[in-house]
Amino acid sequence: MARTSAGLLVYRINNQLLEVFLVHPGGPFWKNKDNGTWSIPKGEFEAPENPLDAALREFEEETGFTVKGEFIPLTPVKQPGGKTVYAWAISGNFDPAKIRSNNFSIVWPPGSGNIKEFPEIDRADWFELSSAKQKILRGQIPLLEEFEKEVTI
Repeated sequence: MARTSAGLLVYRINNQLLEVFLVHPGGPFWKNKDNGTWSIPKGEFEAPENPLDAALREFEEETGFTVKGEFIPLTPVKQPGGKTVYAWAISGNFDPAKIRSNNFSIVWPPGSGNIKEFPEIDRADWFELSSAKQKILRGQIPLLEEFEKEVTI
């Protein structure tokens, strides 16, 4: 079965610059990685869950924030790993220092038998679009490109 994910591309206008809100994955694998690792807040879902409902749920689980307003649907993208990402753009403004992410558990270090808990998202930030294209996962760049064509400031 094909894997699907849904998320939100939250944007704001700050000092007449268009910025997007991205999150960095938590856990030891991502600890020292930066460019090409950030993402829109998103998560997996399965039918019959509505993709937009899943995007809203995942956004709140990963950031602790909720959003309301006009959702702009973006064309779903297929990431290199095969997962299809459904996304919506929406205007918002959050303080990245106040994210509250859910946690996940893994055996760490591998083979140790020790189970450790890590935040699913360890940080978030606002990026101007050219910087966001460097930070975001390669498979999500088309979301930024489509968004850039759709939005005017």
